[in-house]
Amino acid sequence: MPDPRFGGVVPEAGFGPVFSLDGVTPTIHSDAFIASTAAVIGNVSVGSETGIWFHCLVRGDLAPIRIGARTNIQDGTIIHVDFDAPAYIGDDVTVGHNSVIHACTIKNRGFVGISATVLDRCIIEEGGMLAAGGLLTPGKVIGPNELWTGSPAKLRRVMDAEEQAKFARNARVYRDLARRFRAGLQSAI
Repeated sequence: MPDPRFGGVVPEAGFGPVFSLDGVTPTIHSDAFIASTAAVIGNVSVGSETGIWFHCLVRGDLAPIRIGARTNIQDGTIIHVDFDAPAYIGDDVTVGHNSVIHACTIKNRGFVGISATVLDRCIIEEGGMLAAGGLLTPGKVIGPNELWTGSPAKLRRVMDAEEQAKFARNARVYRDLARRFRAGLQSAI
């Protein structure tokens, strides 16, 4: 039977800590993967086939966080919000290991490289990419299929179709990994 404490799903293998805050409980699709050491708190929704990996923090305490379908939030990432500044992450998005996503929007097929930071009110348009280690300062907009690099990040080029396809592969690989971990991960102790 669905458990209202967990957004109407039954917690099972593949669901890490999910916490209500002030009576607001995350809504997590039944086929999402939440790693055992991740924490999902408050006003958060997680879409179908999405993976929230080990040591991630998704803290919807000041505004909502919405994460779409088939998105991967890789190990060590922090997603947070600010007053009147939610975080919206679309479908088929990749957020690389150890990234910080703060009160911003990442549209479908967006890509945030390892250890990159996306700050308040930034927008990464469809297919846009912030490279590894990049710092996207408040209010900046990465256009469709643009590649930005550096700290602070600057436009380097518009990616061609071949480059876009290479990065889109990550979302598919991590979707399959989430399915595999949800089905096969077991404690060895």
